[in-house]
Amino acid sequence: MRFCISEKDLDEVLQSQIVYSNVAKGVLAKSKDLKAAFGMDDQTKICLEILEKGELQVAGKERESQLSNQFRDIATIVMQKTINPETQRPYTISMIERLMHEIHFAVDPHSNSKKQALDVIRELQKHFPIKRSPMRLRLTLPQDKFDSLAEKLSEWKAVILSKDESGSQFSVVCEIDPGIFRDCDALVRNLQGRSEILAISVHGEGDFHADDVSSSQETSTSTEVVQQLTEKMQKPTFVSEPTSDLKHCTTCDAVVGDAKQYREHFKSDWHKHNLKRKTRQLPPLSAEECAADEELTDSKKDLSEYSF
Repeated sequence: MRFCISEKDLDEVLQSQIVYSNVAKGVLAKSKDLKAAFGMDDQTKICLEILEKGELQVAGKERESQLSNQFRDIATIVMQKTINPETQRPYTISMIERLMHEIHFAVDPHSNSKKQALDVIRELQKHFPIKRSPMRLRLTLPQDKFDSLAEKLSEWKAVILSKDESGSQFSVVCEIDPGIFRDCDALVRNLQGRSEILAISVHGEGDFHADDVSSSQETSTSTEVVQQLTEKMQKPTFVSEPTSDLKHCTTCDAVVGDAKQYREHFKSDWHKHNLKRKTRQLPPLSAEECAADEELTDSKKDLSEYSF
């Protein structure tokens, strides 16, 4: 596997810019060995050369671990972007993973997790009661233009939460399907107004529970499948007692598991996000908070993902 470098900051690519002769044992490469192999001992330049010309060697177990972590990342994105239309609440991450297995989803390690998550949502909507969670917006425009906007909001089945009049300006807070955002934003701009994203994904309070499914009408195959999955989740599971071998990550301020899980944690987006916060002297976030923080940042940079 060849590397293609688009990131200019090495700190965003590597955990360390130190070259090892045996990383497992922590043995640093000697200067004479570096000169013999690369013709120089400048470790930063050597790291760049390795990234540009080297090949990534991944063991079977490590590849399996990477796919498992990416599967979890995709499921997390799906959970954040969707709700159960009957309860207006998000499904649990365990339920989302079970549904992904039901549609025989396979991770593509060469594709972006967010893109795959959107593909998963489209496929899940064909089989299960699931829909995109709405966006919450504040739309501000001249008062004499509001009638034109109100007509479109009604057509889009937007939920209007509040209205506010201030001088010649009229402001409305509403919730719309994310797929409509680009059209809505374009319309507001044409009406000489502006749109502001208040929330990327709006969920009802609380998470999905088994009762939410069992109380629904059993008239569709998709609902029955969800009920079956829920019953499986209710079966007792045996969890071993925690031991003193559990590792604590000081960067994330969390217990992350045994030695193997501890090593895998350092490769996770959660840990990398908190590393960035640590350099800015900000407190660590939980895994869910990190995912939400990254989602908000990404959405401000590129809103094209909402047009499906």
